[in-house]
Amino acid sequence: MNQSIIDQVRRQVPFIYHLTNQVVMNFSANGLLAFGGTPAMAKYIEVAEPLAAASDGVLINLGTLSRDEVPALVKAGKAANQKGIPVVLDPVAIACSAFTKEAGREILQEVKLAAVKGNAGEMAYLADIPWETRGVDSIGGGDAAAVAGEVAKRYSTIAVVTGETDYIASEDKLLVNETGHPLLTKITGGGCLLGSILAACLTTDADALEQAYTAVSFYGLAAEYAAARPEVRGPGTFLPAFLDALSYDIKDLEGK
Repeated sequence: MNQSIIDQVRRQVPFIYHLTNQVVMNFSANGLLAFGGTPAMAKYIEVAEPLAAASDGVLINLGTLSRDEVPALVKAGKAANQKGIPVVLDPVAIACSAFTKEAGREILQEVKLAAVKGNAGEMAYLADIPWETRGVDSIGGGDAAAVAGEVAKRYSTIAVVTGETDYIASEDKLLVNETGHPLLTKITGGGCLLGSILAACLTTDADALEQAYTAVSFYGLAAEYAAARPEVRGPGTFLPAFLDALSYDIKDLEGK
């Protein structure tokens, strides 16, 4: 975990353009603001290219996706690629329907991705590795580390497989993260906001694998810190404590 990556985010306040799902927009915006970035949320094709080109990072999230929104996602990704702006894909529930599979395939073919982040079931689908899923949830078991490595190699990207243990892979390296807390699974957008934090960290000058590892491990550490607060009694009280924790430094979170 690298505090200098977080410091650079907070100095530069990166503008992260979100083409994300309707359920998590507010939480993702507040979480990114707490961490140190600034968000925009829009999936209209008329604004996709200019917003992407003006951004420091682009997050594409497949949740609550409609057919008429897919061209905007592709257009934003391509505009970011032309400017050398990092693009993060969160393939939410990609395996749940023929439509989401088709949309994901188009984005993967048309857009160069700096990172792909998802749960084990979503990422296993991208790697053509069998894994049981239910809606947006991964419920099966298997070798999540192998899934991360295969996605990283197949798409020449950083792959982040989230779960009780997180696996962060480049094409030739694998890192493991053990920070986190089960309360993250009890709030809406606990996984999606990580995509925003990841996109913000990828705007810094550090090595891409280190950027991704810092985003994931810091996020989990913030969750641990929040869950340990004496006022936290469950998901409702965890949520504001977690937003606060995202604004802290690593040393403050490790002090708990």
